[in-house]
Amino acid sequence: MAAVILILAGIAIYFVFFAGKIQQKYSVVYLTSGELYVGKLSYFPTLTLTDTYLLQSVKQENQPVNFQLAPLSEAMWSPEKLYINRNQVLFTAKISPNSKVGKAIQDKLNK
Repeated sequence: MAAVILILAGIAIYFVFFAGKIQQKYSVVYLTSGELYVGKLSYFPTLTLTDTYLLQSVKQENQPVNFQLAPLSEAMWSPEKLYINRNQVLFTAKISPNSKVGKAIQDKLNK
């Protein structure tokens, strides 16, 4: 019985730590501050974003609001990982590859 429990625990650990990293997709994280971050989201052991973008609204005079993705890798402080306080998160959601944001990320990755 103990062997079965150890095997199941080993499989669970594998999926939590390794399998999830292989096929991580992009998610959006909306914070109470109003900031929207897009990146590869990890929940364990802490909420973490990698390959992160800041989704910014850009308003020009007499024009509709446009959105742009600003890679955090190009920021002055250029973090490798963004650790997020769970208490500041309003919601998270997976990004559809067919959405405007999904296509914009794919365009940036293909450059």
